[in-house]
Amino acid sequence: MIYGVRLLQALKKLPVESHLVMTRTAEVTLGHETAMKVAEVRRLAHATYRVDDLAAAISSGSFRTIGMIVAPCSMRSLGEIANGITSNLLTRAADVVLKERRRLVLLARETPLHSIHLRNMLALSEMGAIIAPPVPAFYHKPETLDDIVDHTVGRVLDLFDLDTGTVKRWS
Repeated sequence: MIYGVRLLQALKKLPVESHLVMTRTAEVTLGHETAMKVAEVRRLAHATYRVDDLAAAISSGSFRTIGMIVAPCSMRSLGEIANGITSNLLTRAADVVLKERRRLVLLARETPLHSIHLRNMLALSEMGAIIAPPVPAFYHKPETLDDIVDHTVGRVLDLFDLDTGTVKRWS
């Protein structure tokens, strides 16, 4: 969950409007993995939506975005997105991003992976999505967990040409 939270914190500092959808599982996981409350996370976004609000602006291709990041992305959500199942706003919005040929980045949350996970990831990659498991990099010599998280968040936002200033560039 920290990746999703840190992404919202980073976006708050940039001239970008953020829209948040949290599944019920994400809300439960937030409580297990952080000391934050759902309301605190919601305040980080410019707009928030209920997961069952299929009439939300982000469920329509006419609502223009630069793309979408699902962080973290469960194998359930990844599977639904890969197979065009839009049972909630998160998967519907991702489906819209794909059909409109916008950037979709999924921070896949699972290990190890079995064949169905890999097939779904391949299918999404073939559709243009970017699968970006939050695998830590060490070439920048991180000293804290925050350094590792910030680097990953910075690299994900690089995919949208958004520079947080937290990525130590390879020279």
